[in-house]
Amino acid sequence: MRRRSERLLYAANGVDLGVADVELTGGERVERPFIRTPLAAGAVVFHDGRVLLLWRRSPITDTPGWEIPLGDVGPGEEPQEAAARHVEELTGWRPGPMLPLIRTRPAGDVADCEHVVFAAHQATELPGRADGGDGGDGDGGDGGDEVRGRAEWVPMLRVQGLIEEQAITSATTSAALLHFLADLLQARTAH
Repeated sequence: MRRRSERLLYAANGVDLGVADVELTGGERVERPFIRTPLAAGAVVFHDGRVLLLWRRSPITDTPGWEIPLGDVGPGEEPQEAAARHVEELTGWRPGPMLPLIRTRPAGDVADCEHVVFAAHQATELPGRADGGDGGDGDGGDGGDEVRGRAEWVPMLRVQGLIEEQAITSATTSAALLHFLADLLQARTAH
């Protein structure tokens, strides 16, 4: 299978919606819709057995859920810088030193988008933080700025249950948290 050409149907805010002319094995040609988005970066921030997550409601699907801080990489910005910026802007915490964790393509069949996720094992609360973020129990709830999200320190041991309960549905968040958890378990068995 190979893409022969593509045509743009719509573009706004850095997101393209298009149709690709694809030649399948055997020569048959079909049109496949696609979405192209800018490179995004985020972080799994972990400290003292908890992970820093955002509780927010998606304006598109109208569903609430937990997510890692993630957003577009700006022009001339390195992914690691963008990840740190998004953690600060969205949560009110400054991440400590960050290491590469995982690169994902969360919707490989229909979207040309890449998410680069880093891991930090500490964070410092920024002065003047408005929402408190006192480390709730990870059960969610409503309130706060639904687009920006409400930042909370959620027990890492709750992550798998939150995925099973559909309180975490983001492919990038699920992949990053489960990858991070696997790294923690592997490090624990190595010692």
